[in-house]
Amino acid sequence: MKELHLAEGTVRHEKRVGVGTLFWKVGCMTIEKVINNNIVSAFDEIGREVVVMGCGIGFGSRPGAKIPEDKIEKIFRIESGSVADQFKELLAGVPLEHAKISSDIISYAKGALKLNQSIYVTLTDHINFAIARYAKGINLENALLWEIKRFYPQEYELGKYAITQIKERLKVELPEDEAGFIALHFVNAEYGTNIRDALRFPNQMKEILEIVTRELGIKLDEGTLHYERFITHMKFLLQRVYRKELLPDEESDLADMISQKYPKEFACSKKVADYIEKTAECRLSGEEVMYLAIHIRRITMAEE
Repeated sequence: MKELHLAEGTVRHEKRVGVGTLFWKVGCMTIEKVINNNIVSAFDEIGREVVVMGCGIGFGSRPGAKIPEDKIEKIFRIESGSVADQFKELLAGVPLEHAKISSDIISYAKGALKLNQSIYVTLTDHINFAIARYAKGINLENALLWEIKRFYPQEYELGKYAITQIKERLKVELPEDEAGFIALHFVNAEYGTNIRDALRFPNQMKEILEIVTRELGIKLDEGTLHYERFITHMKFLLQRVYRKELLPDEESDLADMISQKYPKEFACSKKVADYIEKTAECRLSGEEVMYLAIHIRRITMAEE
C-alpha cells in the first residue's frame, strides 16, 4: 500500500491515487522537465501537467522518460498555471526535506481549513527562509502575535503544529513568533487575500473591538456566542473589503429602520466603517454598515 500526497489532498490506493474524479496511474508518468535531482515536472496518463517529488527522481533522467513508481513520494497538480510556474521555480532552490515538510503541514491543515493552492508557494517559501534565518541565528519578532492568538486561534494552533513538526523532523527549533507568521499564511490562503493584507487583519480586528467598546461603553465577553459571531462577521467583512467584493447598496428601508430603532449601535457601526475606509481606502456600502450594526446590537443585547 503506497501513500501519495496531492495538491487536492492525501489518499491511499494500491494502484491508483487521487481525489474525487482525479486519478493517476503512477506508472504512466512521463517527465517533461527535470527541476532538480529530487523534483520533476511531468505529464500524467491523460496529459495533465503535474509536479512529482521523490529522492533522486530527477537524477540522470531526461524529458520523455517514464518515472519509476517506487521513486514517487508526492504528486502535485496545481490548477492555476501562474501558481504552478511559481511553485516549480521555488522548488528548484528548496531542499527536498523542506518541501516535504511544508507539503505535509498543508495536508494536515486542510483537515481544518479550506485553503487555496497558493499556500504551496507561500508557506514552502516562508518555511525555507525561516529555517535559513534560524541557521544564521536571526529571529524575527512578531508584533502581532497576541492579536493572532486572539482572533485567529485555529490558524495559530496550526502554526504551532508546524513548528513542532519542524523541530521533530528537522531538529530546527523555531520560536513561537514563527507560529504566528505561519498562521498568517493560512489566513491568507483561507480568505484569498495577499500576505500584505493578511498582516493588517489582526491589528484591524483589535482596533475595531476598541471602537465598539469605547463607543458603547461596554466590556465584551469573549466567551459568548454573540462575540464569536461578531468576530466571524468582521473577518469576512475584511475579506470582502480586500477582495473588493462588498455587498451593494440595496436595503435602504431596512437600514433606515435599524438606524432609528438602534441609533447607538448604528452610530457605532458608522465609526467602524470610517476606520475601515481610512485604513483600507475602501468605502463600505450602506448594506455593510447595516449588517455591522445588527451584529453590534447582538453584542449589546448579550451585555444587557
